[in-house]
Amino acid sequence: MLLQDIYGIDLGSSTVKIYSVKKDEILIEKNMIAIRNGEDVLAVGNDAYEMYEKTPHNIQVTPTMSYGMIANIMNVEIVLHMLLRKINRRIGRKPILYFAVPTDTSEIEKRVYYTIAGSGDLRKSKVFLVEKPIADAVALGIPIMKTKGSMLVNIGGESTEISVIADQRVIISKVLKLGGNHLDAAICNTVRKHTNTYIGYRTGSRLKNALVYFNQGTKEARKVVGIDSISGLPRTAIVTTAMVNRAIADPVNRIAEEIQIFLERIPPQIRSVILQQGIYLTGGTTKIANLDQYLSEQVGCKIQHSSVCELSTIYGLKEIINHKSLHHWTFTAKSRARKG
Repeated sequence: MLLQDIYGIDLGSSTVKIYSVKKDEILIEKNMIAIRNGEDVLAVGNDAYEMYEKTPHNIQVTPTMSYGMIANIMNVEIVLHMLLRKINRRIGRKPILYFAVPTDTSEIEKRVYYTIAGSGDLRKSKVFLVEKPIADAVALGIPIMKTKGSMLVNIGGESTEISVIADQRVIISKVLKLGGNHLDAAICNTVRKHTNTYIGYRTGSRLKNALVYFNQGTKEARKVVGIDSISGLPRTAIVTTAMVNRAIADPVNRIAEEIQIFLERIPPQIRSVILQQGIYLTGGTTKIANLDQYLSEQVGCKIQHSSVCELSTIYGLKEIINHKSLHHWTFTAKSRARKG
């Protein structure tokens, strides 16, 4: 296997994660692309993100994924090719690619992964797919072949995937169009309403990571620089923990409600197992302090918070790639279609 060029790829929504078997390294970059005049690619990944909210009108900096799904095939293809070359200057003549995909992705959407891996240096590549909840479960040590009921909640940048594993498969899964970026937007809106100051989403994200605690006893504040909504001039505003907690309460409560609805849809015998062992929580947005405790209180079920958070899917892919006993969790669009 080490003689082959093999990669595990989690396109995610906010970040792209690529695992190289040869180097035994994981590359993590922002899922962004910067294009000038609709034609010229200026930057991808972290370099593109550094340009976000700072560019003139003729330069567009946009994500390539939307709610965990491929938004623009050509842009994803460009980002993937450039980042693969970043982790390994020579991608390989016949690389093998393992993509993590949402469970409720249609067969047509699954075939898009073959399209983006079918040109340039990847035109002779071999593509396998792995359901994201399966990759997460492997990373979290869930005994997929034995579990009688395990619920996973992955809260990412633009989406939240709720899944239940039982009978050696994902029996039910749903992707919510709600994630960390929506929390950032809610913080930006709240700051504008309370301080008459416009701030960018990058600032909103920093405030989320610095000030959100879901803890009534924590009181902190940060100075931020934004644009006065009346004069249009730069100004400084004070943002408090209470302000950002209040801002994200609604979207977080919506996630909790969806988890509860999911629990109600599950057969009683599976639900009882889940309530006994707890819900597995992972994804980059779950790094928010005390979020696991808050969701546990809202849902009425203990939460097992993953220590690897945003890396659980790529860690799961790494395990599946490197252990032949786990290869049966991979599939191709054609093989899955035949089984269906």
